[in-house]
Amino acid sequence: MKTVLKLEETALFIFGIFLFHQLHYEWWWFLALILAPDLSMIGYAFGNKVGAFLYNIFHHKGIAILFYVLGFYFNNELLQLAGIILFSHSAMDRIFGYGLKYEKGFKYTHLGEIGK
Repeated sequence: MKTVLKLEETALFIFGIFLFHQLHYEWWWFLALILAPDLSMIGYAFGNKVGAFLYNIFHHKGIAILFYVLGFYFNNELLQLAGIILFSHSAMDRIFGYGLKYEKGFKYTHLGEIGK
């Protein structure tokens, strides 16, 4: 099952690249921004609860899709870009086994414990 999930996330990551290609940004923007959502880990400096909350906000695919749809509706490519980056980053993280975080610590995710 793990392989199937990784293949699904890989397909979603490729879909994010396809959506990015529809925008009028140079490719280097995608490469420069793809790791930006990980800045949300700074929240862990304020404890596990704040860290998990911020991390999960920036890694939630529903929020990413909302940004993209709002950008599409209002014809705002910056919002679309934000949604695509959040979505693609989340898919990439899940390919490597990083899921949404539980409040008991960074290594506890909805995909299992990291580094086990």
